[in-house]
Amino acid sequence: MNVLTSPPATEEEALDAYSATVIAVAEVVVPSVAAIGVMRGHQGGAGSAVVLSADGYLLTSAHVVAREAHGTATFSDGREAAFELVGRDVLSDLAVLRVSLRDLPHVQLGDARRLRVGQLVVAVGNPHGLIGSVTAGVVSALGRSLPAGGRVVENVIQTDAALNPGNSGGALVDAHARLVGVNTALAGLGLGLAVPVDETTLEIVATLIRDGRVRRAYLGIVGGGRPLAARRATQLGQTRGVGVAEVVDGSPAARAGLRPTDTILSIGEQATLDASDLQRAMGTGVIDVTISMRVLRDDDVVTIDVVPTELS
Repeated sequence: MNVLTSPPATEEEALDAYSATVIAVAEVVVPSVAAIGVMRGHQGGAGSAVVLSADGYLLTSAHVVAREAHGTATFSDGREAAFELVGRDVLSDLAVLRVSLRDLPHVQLGDARRLRVGQLVVAVGNPHGLIGSVTAGVVSALGRSLPAGGRVVENVIQTDAALNPGNSGGALVDAHARLVGVNTALAGLGLGLAVPVDETTLEIVATLIRDGRVRRAYLGIVGGGRPLAARRATQLGQTRGVGVAEVVDGSPAARAGLRPTDTILSIGEQATLDASDLQRAMGTGVIDVTISMRVLRDDDVVTIDVVPTELS
């Protein structure tokens, strides 16, 4: 007996579906991405920015716009306006600009925490000044680290969507045209990086709009995620902590007696599984405030009180 089944999609049909998705995304997102022309003294630069709201707020990379920079934003419909720098945060490589234009098409915000390796993403920006350029690829990896301003931007998205000079500050979106990242760096051939758009990022953006800067607490350690031995993980109820590799002389951590080889398990009631947890704990609210850290030292768990200062 013959059983009728749907024939598998041909290569041409699969490519058509892929193309249709990228085309649909581009039609939505391209009008929401501006080309940024930047002047720093007598030198010029270029980048991209993403429209956050119809009343003229734009999101870009901090390294695209220096504190003293000024310039113009040009949109795909031909409109152009001078921008003002609202706020800039080197340590997340994010900055907010504002232009006087209104009724700007803006992006829909996504959540980078829902991304999966292999997922389709589309990059929109202005490489080499070519407005409205679109490239597509996949999420190559998640959780990468990007050095920035003497600190590290954690959980950066790696993609093989082609990025070139001028793409920085542009949009990385998913197949539903939702903003999931801000393109920030070309790390090598076929290797681009983007700062994730998630709850933490949006808190930074809101702070930049409100205050113009982000205040952070400073401990004075160098370290990263460290797995715990199986026995300890079972006893403590967590599999990882933040391993301390170096303690900066004269820092709050040094004054509190933190040592290299210590492993920070928690700050207050919040477990610290990796460097991003530690950085999140170093917010405005703990500056010049005594906080307790639970630390694994040799084979003992000790409590250390520390008073973080403000990161200058």
